[in-house]
Parts: sequence; C-alpha cells; structure tokens
Amino acid sequence: MSTRPLVRFFAPDPRHDGVRPVQIWGLRLFFFLMLVFVAPTAWRVLLAHEGPWDPVRAIAFAVWATYPALALFGLFHPLRWLPLMFFTIGYKAIWLAFVAYPLWQAGALWGTSTGEVASSFLALPLLAAVVPWGYAWRTYFAWPQRTSEARPTSASEARQAFEE
Repeated sequence: MSTRPLVRFFAPDPRHDGVRPVQIWGLRLFFFLMLVFVAPTAWRVLLAHEGPWDPVRAIAFAVWATYPALALFGLFHPLRWLPLMFFTIGYKAIWLAFVAYPLWQAGALWGTSTGEVASSFLALPLLAAVVPWGYAWRTYFAWPQRTSEARPTSASEARQAFEE
C-alpha cells in the first residue's frame, strides 16, 4: 500500500493556493458541524418563541441561526467562506475569556448551563488548527503585493502604456 495519497493529503496543494487538503476538509467538517448542530437549535428557538423578545437574546439567536446557514456555502467553497471561521473563532474565544474563564477560576463553571456551553466551545483549538493561517494572512490581512512590472512614472508613459 502506497503512502503517497496520505502524503499528498498533508502537503500544500497548488490547486488551493498552497493550502493543505487536510485543512480544506477540516474546514468542510466544521462548516458541516455548524450546519447540523447549531442551525437546527437556533431555528427551533426562533420559530417556537412566543411573546416579546429580550433584544439581546433575540440578537444572539438571530446570529446563531444565520452564520450556520451560511456555513452551507462553506461546504462548497471553504476558502472563500474563511471569514465565517474568523467570526466563529472570535466570538467563541471572547466568550470563553470573558464569561467562562472567570467562572472557572471561581470554581463555579462546571455543572451549570454556562459549563455546558463552555464544553461545546472547547473544540476551539481544533477549529483554529484547520484554518490555513498563511493563506488567511495573504488573502485577508496583508497589503497587496506590487507586481514586478515597471509602473509608468509620468503621464506620457502612462498614456503610452495605455495605447499599447
């Protein structure tokens, strides 16, 4: 049995701008998990709610219904929908730092509904591990690269380059 397919699975793939297939499939897995586990719960709460909403709670469930629904697109184009992963990593990290961590320090986290949410967020390092951070930096955060072609320095050179 050849290990070649296994090596390719972990090697940068030029078809995906150097992103490893294991990362592409890892992103797809997390998009799928969002779609399957978060969306139904959020939509169930939204559709079954009666009476006036607490505005902050309504925003939370609206967001929880929206971003996993968008994860459907991430299944087909994981790199294009990478900003959805940034959002997910960001809100979970902030929640863990500001809500769960102080309760954990006080010994009051586990055995509560907050502890249940915290335990579902503990996969955050795995999510961060499948994000192709080099690609993300090049694509979303770095300054655009200048082309190696000489740029016109005067109006006449620009006009001449345009006419060619």
